[in-house]
Amino acid sequence: MKKLLALILVLVMALGIAACANDPAPAEPFADPDPAPAPAPAAPAAPATPTPTPTPPAAGGLSFDTVQIAFIHVGDPADLGYTYRQHRGTLDMMEELGIQDHQVRNFMNIPPGDQVDTSILEAIEWGADMIFATSFGHGPHMFEAAQQFPDVQFFHATGNMSTDDNGNRVLPNFHNYFGNMSQARYLSGIAAGLRTETNILGFVAAHPNGEVITGLTAFFLGARSVNPDVQMYVTFMGVWNNPTLEGQIAQSLIDRGADVIAQHADSPTAQTVAQANGVWGVGYNNDHIPMAPQAVLVSPMFDWSVYVTRAVRTIVEGGTMPADQLYSLDDGMVKLSDLNPATIAPGTAEAIAAAEGAIRAGRNIFTGPLYDNYGNQLLAPGEEWVEPRSAPSWIEIIEGITVVE
Repeated sequence: MKKLLALILVLVMALGIAACANDPAPAEPFADPDPAPAPAPAAPAAPATPTPTPTPPAAGGLSFDTVQIAFIHVGDPADLGYTYRQHRGTLDMMEELGIQDHQVRNFMNIPPGDQVDTSILEAIEWGADMIFATSFGHGPHMFEAAQQFPDVQFFHATGNMSTDDNGNRVLPNFHNYFGNMSQARYLSGIAAGLRTETNILGFVAAHPNGEVITGLTAFFLGARSVNPDVQMYVTFMGVWNNPTLEGQIAQSLIDRGADVIAQHADSPTAQTVAQANGVWGVGYNNDHIPMAPQAVLVSPMFDWSVYVTRAVRTIVEGGTMPADQLYSLDDGMVKLSDLNPATIAPGTAEAIAAAEGAIRAGRNIFTGPLYDNYGNQLLAPGEEWVEPRSAPSWIEIIEGITVVE
């Protein structure tokens, strides 16, 4: 808290100095990563129409015309992966709710640490009513700021600090959210299990934490559901986004015999390396088929607009968002890209459709029996493991998965 207060004083002093100088030029709004085609020549002007009536403020004084929203990202949309999809969700929310560019401010390439505190304070001085942060390491900074600024709503993706161990809300203005990516991961694993010829999968993994291990386990369980002989090698990078390292690890896994490369990493490099080696791959976060059309089978993805749109609409209209929220296939927040007809094995679409139907009907993919590599039982036959919060938290390495350096 002292660090946050100190940063406030520094920022106030900086603003005082800046007031004596010429005003800087306004920052450019962040470009749409999916720019629309150039418009056709304009048609003759139509008769003028009345100016739309501004949205009336809700009870709390906000309206869709005045609300100001900040986003703090660990990367930037150039990764063509995680932050690309996060920013795509922002743009889709803006389009649906009529939010204008000047009402949104993006802070890109903000790693966990002091830069998060600085970004939060800049957003608040700018006038943010709502602040979204998108990386697990942003959580403690967001939580501290939510205590200091109770009139601002804070939303943290992938985190676990909004509720206590009994599920009770901790702060009225602090929220966690995530999508149940295990469902889409499981389905993408089916594509891998049917495609492999060596029965060896490779997984380029970011950090050895709950989010990553939950996802790679779900992927492997999907592959095992259609191919009980499959094994998987996993290498952890220790970072979210390092294209050079991602490529090196993908190559080392291929050298071990893996002929399908999956990933929890922010760039498509692992998929382009798979294509260069004549093997297959499963992307993540974004549709990676265009980047490696001869390799990628499918990509599990998020649609972050599902949550962000609901959160902004709810707060502007005077409502309250839950402290912690996990969205699923049924909500549309997690999904698969289209299957790649040039790479998938016969029967893949049918197998995925059947499994998706079972998941939508309530099947829990984390159902025993499950064992570790030493024969210890992790889940008894029929026993189900259920996430206690929206943040994924399975951390056991199950039988058939080998972690390699």
